[in-house]
Amino acid sequence: MSDEPDPPERPMATSDAPEAKAEDVVMIHSPMSDGQGYHVLRLREGNVELGAIRNMREGAPVHGDVVKLSPRKEHERLYDVEVLVKSPRPPEPPRSGPAQVATDAYRANWETIFGARRGDGGSETLN
Repeated sequence: MSDEPDPPERPMATSDAPEAKAEDVVMIHSPMSDGQGYHVLRLREGNVELGAIRNMREGAPVHGDVVKLSPRKEHERLYDVEVLVKSPRPPEPPRSGPAQVATDAYRANWETIFGARRGDGGSETLN
């Protein structure tokens, strides 16, 4: 036996605790019709989401998160997701009713047929 007292137990610091990381996994589903990306299913925070992935292109807008995918051993189409840059926009809430589809071509044709809106604050009627 030693006359030296036992060293006091050090409390477990938060940095010593194993990090409980939420699972974020993507499954590649099928190629997109334009051949520029893939449809995916994403499991994150207990929710399954339908989405798409594309390669980043210089000058092209980024829609959604910028991610890095790492292959998993379970299946060739499963990947772990590491979010490099979070999307600046929050995801849109679910909507009800018919789809709201108005493309730039639709708007241009509308203005060709009915005319552009008047900016003079006058009547918006056509006649």
